Amino acid sequence: MWIDGLALLWGSVFDVRSILYLFAVIVIALVGALVFTFGPMLLSQYTSKLNNLPGPKSTSWIYGQMKRIHGESEASVVQETWVKEYGSETLMYNGLLNIPRLWTLDLRALNHILTHSNDYPKPEVARRALSNLLSDGLLSAEGELHRQQRRVMNPAFGPAQIRDFTETFLDKSIELRDAWMGEVEKNGSPARIDALSWLSRATLDIIGLAGFNYHFHSINPDGKPNELNEAFIHIFSPKTSVSVIAVLRMFFPIFRYVPNIQGRRVARAKAVMRQIGMDLIAQKKAEIAEEKGVVTSERSGSMRGRDLLTLLLKANMATDIPDHQRMPDEDVLAQIPTFFVAGHETTSTATTWCLFALTQAPGVQTRLREELLAVPTDMPTMEELNELPYLDAVVRETLRLYAPVPNTMRQASKDDVIPVAEPFVDRHGVTQDSIRISAGDIVLIPIIALNRSKKLWGEDAAEFNPNRWLGEGLPDAVGPVPGVWGHMLTFLGGPRACIGYRFTLVEMKALIFTLVRRFEFELAVPVEDVEKKQGAAVQRPRLRSDPEAGGQLPLLVKQHHAL
Repeated sequence: MWIDGLALLWGSVFDVRSILYLFAVIVIALVGALVFTFGPMLLSQYTSKLNNLPGPKSTSWIYGQMKRIHGESEASVVQETWVKEYGSETLMYNGLLNIPRLWTLDLRALNHILTHSNDYPKPEVARRALSNLLSDGLLSAEGELHRQQRRVMNPAFGPAQIRDFTETFLDKSIELRDAWMGEVEKNGSPARIDALSWLSRATLDIIGLAGFNYHFHSINPDGKPNELNEAFIHIFSPKTSVSVIAVLRMFFPIFRYVPNIQGRRVARAKAVMRQIGMDLIAQKKAEIAEEKGVVTSERSGSMRGRDLLTLLLKANMATDIPDHQRMPDEDVLAQIPTFFVAGHETTSTATTWCLFALTQAPGVQTRLREELLAVPTDMPTMEELNELPYLDAVVRETLRLYAPVPNTMRQASKDDVIPVAEPFVDRHGVTQDSIRISAGDIVLIPIIALNRSKKLWGEDAAEFNPNRWLGEGLPDAVGPVPGVWGHMLTFLGGPRACIGYRFTLVEMKALIFTLVRRFEFELAVPVEDVEKKQGAAVQRPRLRSDPEAGGQLPLLVKQHHAL
């Protein structure tokens, strides 16, 4: 009997020791993972070559300068203050965990960073977060994968293809116009309308049709459940909060296996998107093959697929592309949510800011409406839209002053020496003609700050002035700006410049053309109540009096008296 008791006691001790041993292994593994992940970051605050640059001292070991930066209602305001304070356009400030960040307006330095995309990819954490949602789509892919995807996708975004999309842009713009007329008739004139919400619906409908011929029916819901729409809302809703587990998943892949409510919702939504996406791909492949006469079918007529997904598949199936350069279906599938992210929120936000600017410049609104009403049709061609000089000037000025994405981030993949156009004085009083950067250092690309730089654009750089795009032309100083369009950084530059900028420009013009012809706009709240607030990426209008409501822009809308 006592032998059995001794054996039981020994077994219990053995179990306790096993548990303690297992616990110790887990703790050591977690500590090792923390050191491996955060060690180089924490060490960089002491070893980074950026510490030599001028800039403010850190105010917090945990937050660096981020509390002050995020406390502002508009991007880059704090950094622009530092430019004046330290007399340098090249600065270093501390981000989270005191990690050094490079911030510069120097055009030569920015050109170097943007054109050497292999040396300055998106930060690993950002890529991991994007990949978790989008797979390895164009927004998250780097290196050879990004070049391969870009090669195949380029033909889908050419001028000829955008010309074909113009009819879709205008059809949905007219549908939005008619919905707003319904609001005016129902609620009286002027009607209070949240422009951001409605424009978001319109651009979602547009990207659904232009992206892959899918009907969201967001402007005028037909009452039918829409699985893809629900999936999109679950994954990309800007109101989704960032939980602790979400942050841990970014840094530690093992935590992706820890179940949570939001994770399950996203997983279900991704499964729906994947299934619908694969069905669309299979369907369009069959249609393309039929169109080419590869297979026969009883269906009559010639299919003319004009959506981005069909164009992408056609390019990917072209006989002149080597097999090793073709995108597998998984990579093609990843472009569907990528189309949403790149072509939905940015355009709706930019168009909303355009209407806001027009409420603050009644003379501009009147002049623009006169030009648009002179067009004898509701359905102009792409060429006719692009030939309207004042509409073009208004769009350019909007995208300069209200760039939807106010900044972006890169990370040095190796030690580098970045050339500068203008020497600067470092913290030790020594004049430097280059920026020395360490592998792993973070670089901020200050899109909005460069777009409103007085040094480049003149003393009225912070003012909405479409006339700067007419007459004598732009200042010579903006010539070297390394942007792909308009001598500004709104669509970035270099190998990772926005592939869909032509799409956005014509879509914006179609929306503004249709709405401004029919309506007059006033701001429904005091202008001081409107602030610019950046979310995950896009800087939206928000009301100081109602911040919990998120992005919104209430306008007073009435039909133009001449109609």
